[in-house]
Amino acid sequence: MEYRQLGASGIKVPVLSFGTATFGGGNEFFKAWGETGVEEAKTLINICLEEGVNLFDTANVYSKGLSEEILGKALGGLRNQVLISTKATFPMADGPNDFGSSRFHLTQACEDSLRRLNTDHIDIYHMHGFDGNTPVEETLRALDDLVTSGKVRYIACSNFSGWHLMKSLSASEKHGWCRYVGHQAYYSLLNREFEWELMPLALDQNVGTIVWSPLSAGLLSGKFKRNQPKPESSRLSQGGSQGPETNFELLYNIVDVLEEVAEETGKSVAQVSLNWLLQRPSVVNIVIGARNEEQLRQNLAAAGWNLTSEQVKKLDAASEVPPIYPYWHQRGNQKLNPNPKFY
Repeated sequence: MEYRQLGASGIKVPVLSFGTATFGGGNEFFKAWGETGVEEAKTLINICLEEGVNLFDTANVYSKGLSEEILGKALGGLRNQVLISTKATFPMADGPNDFGSSRFHLTQACEDSLRRLNTDHIDIYHMHGFDGNTPVEETLRALDDLVTSGKVRYIACSNFSGWHLMKSLSASEKHGWCRYVGHQAYYSLLNREFEWELMPLALDQNVGTIVWSPLSAGLLSGKFKRNQPKPESSRLSQGGSQGPETNFELLYNIVDVLEEVAEETGKSVAQVSLNWLLQRPSVVNIVIGARNEEQLRQNLAAAGWNLTSEQVKKLDAASEVPPIYPYWHQRGNQKLNPNPKFY
């Protein structure tokens, strides 16, 4: 397993991490992701460790804490062998202070996550979304205090806009507080908007990209094909999909090329989709999920090899969409605003 430095930090993480949103199935939305219990979770965790994947990603909002609880129980005595990433920000109850990134909420949310995970520290603590109601200085000072106290090792963000992240980094630099070293973001062959602003920002500021939903909720798994019925067992069909409305013509064009490349490489469509991401600038880690052992082993096999430059270019061409303003304007001035180096 390859390990990469997480942004401007001293920690190295595997290029693949195991996402545990499939643990618990605490409501209808998450049941569409999976209903993994403690014993099955132990099996999946051991498979990950055998393959060198020691980073496990969860969030307090996944099945209202049940994912964290199952992960904590399943790890048992393995805690010192793994890295745990969890998140806070989204509502956990109905009170006026039961959501957001205020000092009040984060202090309690962190303590609750530590209890559910049965640990004394969180390795990577993400702000699951940007809180426009709370000053970034309050959020970052609260996070800095959590790091100073030893309850959190590193801080990261998720689903931020470019200005959200840049404003936060600037405040951290100004006050000498801990800075976000990672940004967990939505990115795939089907949804490449991340490349327009967030990727250049990540490269400029040395913020490592951690990709969530790398297969676009299963749309790039190889199960969705042109002129075939949509699979009833998919997250999309079961109401567990999260993301923009799908352009199915674009999807099928991408899948056509994925199948060509899969045949050339002897890999699956899903493995090619994941490997493409591993070769993108700024990407440090991809969060993979699995409902069962077979899915997990298939996804783990996406690492340890590389697509050729020609294959990457072929996939890029099939998945390219016109950028919105101001990115189309900037791309017309490559001398001033050069694209990231993809090849």
